[in-house]
Amino acid sequence: MVEVEAKLAQYGQYKDSGVEWLGEIPMHWSLERLGSILNPVSSKNHPNETLLSITREQGVIIRDIENEDENHNYIPDDLSGYKLLKEGHFGMNKMKAWQGSYGVSNQTGIVSPAYFTFEFTKEIHPRFFHLAIRSNLYISFFGSASDGVRIGQWDLSKDRMKMIPFATPPLQEQTAIAQFLDDKTTKIDEAIIIKQKQISLLKEHKQILIHKAVTQGLNTNVRLKDSGVEWIGEIPVHWEVKRFKFLCDITTGSKNTQDKVENGLYPFYVRSQTPEKINTYTFDGEAILTAGDGAGVGKVFHYINEKFDFHQRVYKFSNFKSIKGKLLFYFLRSNFHSVALNGEAKSTVDSLRLPLVQNFMVTVPPQNEQIEIINKIETASQKIETAISLKQQEIDKLKEYKSSLINGVVTGKVRVC
Repeated sequence: MVEVEAKLAQYGQYKDSGVEWLGEIPMHWSLERLGSILNPVSSKNHPNETLLSITREQGVIIRDIENEDENHNYIPDDLSGYKLLKEGHFGMNKMKAWQGSYGVSNQTGIVSPAYFTFEFTKEIHPRFFHLAIRSNLYISFFGSASDGVRIGQWDLSKDRMKMIPFATPPLQEQTAIAQFLDDKTTKIDEAIIIKQKQISLLKEHKQILIHKAVTQGLNTNVRLKDSGVEWIGEIPVHWEVKRFKFLCDITTGSKNTQDKVENGLYPFYVRSQTPEKINTYTFDGEAILTAGDGAGVGKVFHYINEKFDFHQRVYKFSNFKSIKGKLLFYFLRSNFHSVALNGEAKSTVDSLRLPLVQNFMVTVPPQNEQIEIINKIETASQKIETAISLKQQEIDKLKEYKSSLINGVVTGKVRVC
């Protein structure tokens, strides 16, 4: 906020809003209550209208019925009970209002009957209201107007929502503010997208670097030969290709529970994309783990001298022979997931069958080259990760600036017209 206020002008005169978190507002602005601005409406029996969602990230959007992640909530065959949300009207997921799951709609459609829908009762520029009410200051206020014991879903009190204060400039000024913020935030978002693409390219470069190192080594002048494995391609003439079962011991866990114990001590690898925690362990040493089924199939994790326990449907690779555990980890991280899931492991529920694991082909360089490859990968990876971290910091700063800019402008701390 300080950075924004220092760069942009302020209004000539201010007055105390009487609201601690809002502070002073421009003298000519008014302080309204949401109950005087919004009028609840509930129009149903429009089953043929476009199905909409209300999200924390974007506000009101067209619902993607093909997206499984978005459609974990049940959609009935009969949509006549869904509420009509008109273009320019305000919609809200009352169970997630404290997260910011609300916004002014840019299109007409229907939303869940559990949502709140409102029309404006006063001269309010819809875009100004959308930008203001979704700013961090107002989102936090919706949290104080919500109650509940169920984590992630707190019910919004309509009576307390009506009392939420809203700083309101004249309509002409609302329009100018909306135009200013749309212009500035669009430019900020474009800068963020560029940096996100740069991060994606850095990650892609890292993957290519690792794949090339574990399949062709570091010497670009070395003679190559056909590996005999189509997806591996050519390898250095002095390298070998071996089946997985000859390179390490392959075992599975003994735990038959998937329960998570919070505040535990050791990683417990369940059938997911990340390790969880428990307070007991059955293994202490170097190993590679991957899930036998579920979301974590083919995604590998490497442990050295760490205590951990693991599920009975998790494969543990240990007691490495002819190949360094870390090199095998890099080889698997580069190849195992894509090859396994594009092969016979693909099914209704992703799974890795033991024969596929046992017969998975791995390139094996001489021992001295293995150490060189590991060192090269780790040195180069560290440089790339540092670059990614710097880009992410730049993104975070842009997001912080965007949030501060919106907060400052919609509450009158910064003058733009």
